[in-house]
Amino acid sequence: MRYFAFLFALFVFVACNNTSESQTKIVTAEELQSLMHKDGVQLIDVRTPEEYKDGFITNAINIDYFSPSFSEDIKVLDKEKPVIVYCRSGNRSAKSSKILEEAGFKEIYDLEGGFTNWKDLGLDFETE
Repeated sequence: MRYFAFLFALFVFVACNNTSESQTKIVTAEELQSLMHKDGVQLIDVRTPEEYKDGFITNAINIDYFSPSFSEDIKVLDKEKPVIVYCRSGNRSAKSSKILEEAGFKEIYDLEGGFTNWKDLGLDFETE
């Protein structure tokens, strides 16, 4: 009987661990440059509108993580196409990635070091 209880507990533990595994891949700035050429990629800047105006990666759409409507705002995105998220340093984009996962997005990438790292590397960006 103990053997079956042990197997059951092991099964539950393994099942729970597999479902909590993140679908988000952390990517470097160099990897992001390659990913931006994928068909239908959606580049999302989750910083505030004020931060976005000061500089953003070309073709990025601003969807503010702090907006009360963030979960609704991401519904305009296509769940079947790749999504790349970034913020200032990586904290908000990590949280945004989890929300995207929960919403059913399949292919999510998060820029390591955020826009700060992108800018520090001297990579191209735009301002409004």
